[in-house]
Amino acid sequence: MNFLLCLIAVGGVAALVLLRLWLYFRKEECPVSVRVLVVAGSGGHTTEILRLLGSLSKDYNPRHYVLADTDKMSAVKIRLFEEKRAERDSESLVLCNGPGTCIPICASALLLRILGIKKVIIVYVESICRVETLSLSGKILYHFSDYFFVQWPTLKGKYPKSVYLGRIV
Repeated sequence: MNFLLCLIAVGGVAALVLLRLWLYFRKEECPVSVRVLVVAGSGGHTTEILRLLGSLSKDYNPRHYVLADTDKMSAVKIRLFEEKRAERDSESLVLCNGPGTCIPICASALLLRILGIKKVIIVYVESICRVETLSLSGKILYHFSDYFFVQWPTLKGKYPKSVYLGRIV
């Protein structure tokens, strides 16, 4: 019986990970932001509306709330919800230029993004000493970084996704 429960749990986790991967690689964004007026009620109504809001993308912004002056509990719940959402929806940046230690850091950042925990932008700047070929870190992160900068035009010719701005460093 325990084996069956473990198998079901693993299957459920795998399904969730596959769903998050599918949503991540779809990359469909709402073309405009949508202003939202939220009417919060006391008790369970506020909890339910906050759950609904939690499933909306960050494009449903700004959010304005209407609640009774006497509903102090809803005010606290809304404030906590908005603080957590701001922390989760804020973007972070990983900036690196080639040391091998950046690979696990960038992999962790990518995993956070794929799982929907935090939006982390990965910016890679290839070292100025790399004129003809990319470093090993560059070869790996070329496929996963959001922005990939090279400092020599020969590299731009070989790696079309890269951005060449001349010497940056």
